[in-house]
Amino acid sequence: MKFIISGGGTGGHIYPALALIRAIKKRDPEAEFLYIGTEKGLESDLVRRENIPFEAIEITGFKRSLSMENIKTITRFFKGVTRSKELIRNFRPDAVIGTGGYVCGPVVYAAAKLNIPTVIHEQNSVAGLTNKFLSRYADRVAICFEEVSDSFAAEKIVFTGNPRASEVIGIESGDVLAEFDLEPGKPTVLVFGGSRGARGINEAVEANLTKFSKRPYQLLYVTGEVHYNKIKDKLADMNLHDNISVQPFIYDMPKVLNVSTLVVSRAGATSLAEFTALGVPSILIPSPYVTANHQEKNAESLAKKEAAVIISEATLAPHLLLDVIDSIMDNPEKLAKMQYEAKQLGVPDAADKLVDAILDIIPK
Repeated sequence: MKFIISGGGTGGHIYPALALIRAIKKRDPEAEFLYIGTEKGLESDLVRRENIPFEAIEITGFKRSLSMENIKTITRFFKGVTRSKELIRNFRPDAVIGTGGYVCGPVVYAAAKLNIPTVIHEQNSVAGLTNKFLSRYADRVAICFEEVSDSFAAEKIVFTGNPRASEVIGIESGDVLAEFDLEPGKPTVLVFGGSRGARGINEAVEANLTKFSKRPYQLLYVTGEVHYNKIKDKLADMNLHDNISVQPFIYDMPKVLNVSTLVVSRAGATSLAEFTALGVPSILIPSPYVTANHQEKNAESLAKKEAAVIISEATLAPHLLLDVIDSIMDNPEKLAKMQYEAKQLGVPDAADKLVDAILDIIPK
């Protein structure tokens, strides 16, 4: 079988797409894929690294306010549709799947107009503009949060979860913590703010580093590359204990998540899918800089089930962060309750569910 996948802009759209491709390959090792993205998005690098055939179109997103740039975007959209139709006709896919980002707009729209079966995947609890538009044309809308179901036609919705969740289950972590000079098997708090880090989180953690040294648990603090350069010279003067490890970046995050007791992070949809699949409690600090404040809505879906605690960026302070971490790590009953509730929200077979949804719309 042959599939066109499109998704781009951020890792939150790309990593689920790559997870989906791997899941389809498990079902059909002979399956062929074409990935359509943009040259400016992360997908141009991440997809090519996976040796997946890649084609680029030129497209930009709509501004939510009135702007002359939107006129240019409409022109690029129709040019993108023309180019996408050309690629679709040449590749002749059995289905076209969009995993989010504005690049999906012309690709999935073109496929629908050519009567190719289409599925869009919405990872967040707030529907993106592109997916809202495409839902009128797609055959199925796969969702990860029940809260987003009101944004789409009920007859098209299928709850699948995020396929990235399936990839963190059952990973052999071994002594991965030892690679960061930490003790395997010891309760561990993992703090990260995404690949580039998050200034607010970093400032709160760094103000507490000497206090973390006195805690019975250990801390794996991932700063992000840019922030690490700012703090590394200070670390030598802090005389930190060996229960703290400060790293610029972690390339194999699923292994680390498998041995983490508590996570402090933003509230991106892919990260939350990983946390819940593994049953890892979290303290979530949603980014206020995302479209439609969707990270806050993502976080609320976990918090209302007591799988996570939310601290807003506006109220984030060093003493508050440390108090909340201690209140969880020092309370075995609360920790166990959060672990249980997180696991209840997880969809470990999300990849298979999404593959099933796609195969269901392909004519037999």
